[in-house]
Amino acid sequence: MSVSAHQAPSREDFAALLEESFAQSEPVEGTVVKGRVVAIEKDVAVIDIGLKTEGRVPLKEFVGPGRDQSLQVGDEVEVYLERIENALGEAVISRDKARREESWVKLEKAFEANEKVTGIIFNQVKGGYTVDLDGAVAFLPRSQVDIRPVRDVTPLMGVPQPFQILKMDRRRGNIVVSRRTVLEETRAEARSELVANLEEGQVVEGVVKNITEYGAFVDLGGIDGLLHVTDMAWRRVNHPTDVVSIGQTVKVKIIKINHETHRISLGIKQLLADPWEGIASRYPVNARFKGRVTNITDYGAFVELEPGIEGLIHVSEMSWTKKNVHPGKIVSTSQEVEVQILEVDPVKRRISLGLKQTLQNPWDAFAEKFPIGSIVEGEVKNKTEFGLFIGLEGDVDGMVHLSDLDWNRPGEQVIEEFKKGDVVRAVVLDVDVEKERISLGIKQLEGDPFADAGDIKKGSVVTCEVLEVKDSGIEVKIVDTDMTAFIRRAELARDRSEQRPERFAPGEKVDARVVQFDRKARRIQLSIKALEVAEEKEAIAQYGSTDSGASLGDILGAALKRANEKK
Repeated sequence: MSVSAHQAPSREDFAALLEESFAQSEPVEGTVVKGRVVAIEKDVAVIDIGLKTEGRVPLKEFVGPGRDQSLQVGDEVEVYLERIENALGEAVISRDKARREESWVKLEKAFEANEKVTGIIFNQVKGGYTVDLDGAVAFLPRSQVDIRPVRDVTPLMGVPQPFQILKMDRRRGNIVVSRRTVLEETRAEARSELVANLEEGQVVEGVVKNITEYGAFVDLGGIDGLLHVTDMAWRRVNHPTDVVSIGQTVKVKIIKINHETHRISLGIKQLLADPWEGIASRYPVNARFKGRVTNITDYGAFVELEPGIEGLIHVSEMSWTKKNVHPGKIVSTSQEVEVQILEVDPVKRRISLGLKQTLQNPWDAFAEKFPIGSIVEGEVKNKTEFGLFIGLEGDVDGMVHLSDLDWNRPGEQVIEEFKKGDVVRAVVLDVDVEKERISLGIKQLEGDPFADAGDIKKGSVVTCEVLEVKDSGIEVKIVDTDMTAFIRRAELARDRSEQRPERFAPGEKVDARVVQFDRKARRIQLSIKALEVAEEKEAIAQYGSTDSGASLGDILGAALKRANEKK
């Protein structure tokens, strides 16, 4: 049945016509078309793609990393049609571009689905490597090759392996892939499976893979665990290499597993008996033991008493006399020392040790050798505002307080006569062993003038020698004693007109009355005025009262005359 020219074709007829037109249509430039190999000439293949002329494709485009296609006449292949006809009248076709176009479509689907793709590393470029993704060329940054830096990539080249596409830009023709992401994902899956089969408290074997300052990483068969330096031995370990070495097979105990981070903590010392068990009975307080110095710090020194047991000698317990000295100047590492147990704390795993306690207390020794009242000799070590420090036998210091420098003069004045390095003698006044103090006196080398004052008391009349004349009075020394006193201007005479210090001269002898005498307070006060008043009262009492009509001058004159007559 024919179709009328004025009658519209049916749907079936239209589909048939469309198919016929496609079959008869010529290939379009810029598309992938199918062709047939009609000849192979030297290094090119002649391919018929249904045009008036054939196209030529180099044979090398049919081979490459991971593929080796052997072409034969009659094989059907897909090629990319760049131009239908060139200057030579031939079609310009490419197998590489056809494969690239085909690969891009597949790669974009894989990228969107976050699926892995297979590729082959075939060349090294600046900053990384090139990967053939079945025709499409991708860039593999050096940092994305492996989980750890790889020095030699040669074993990885030319081998088909999975990659993860990180970035795609078809317009620019850029593809960035990662091998590391695939390895990390695989490793994470393997780690999860391995961790699931491990339990805390389990004892396993592993190989030491890496060593750092703080410990060692042990390979447990595909997953690493950390053996911290503090869990290598009960004793102090200065560096992990003192216990393990790379490649060594070790038996370890799993201490802790973090199933979220897959971190595993390992221990070796946990496989051994805890040396701190029963520690208090083995090391009783005040007992003495020998040990070896293992470590020295600013605050003291650690001493190993037995493997796994260390105690601390605090800097304050190292020496009786060296208070502000670094521990390293008292003991040295590896030195064997005798120590005394001061305190044991099994809970905190701490032992406090004393070094100075094994030596005689120098203050005890000094007190035994130099009892109170002994005379000692030493060098002036220091001068302070409150006295002198004297270096004594046994490397101890004694102090002479300002008040113990001189009986009569102020200590602030006397201390200026001493200087560092002077060798002086002193008397031991007191030794306080507990407070580590020794009190000395220099003035005590001479007798106490107040103790040797004899019959001097309040009201006594004494003869003095003038030592110094001042505007405010005179300094005098009582004859036949070592006592000195100061007579104030107001006490120099009864009459105000005579109260002049310049009336006296150094060396001159004068009589005075003792108006105050306190042995305990070491205080004496003299007065010439008091003596004159007392003599006047005595004369009046002896020669009569002024009521007889005689003047005071007459009475004193008569008394003076009678005294001269007696002479």
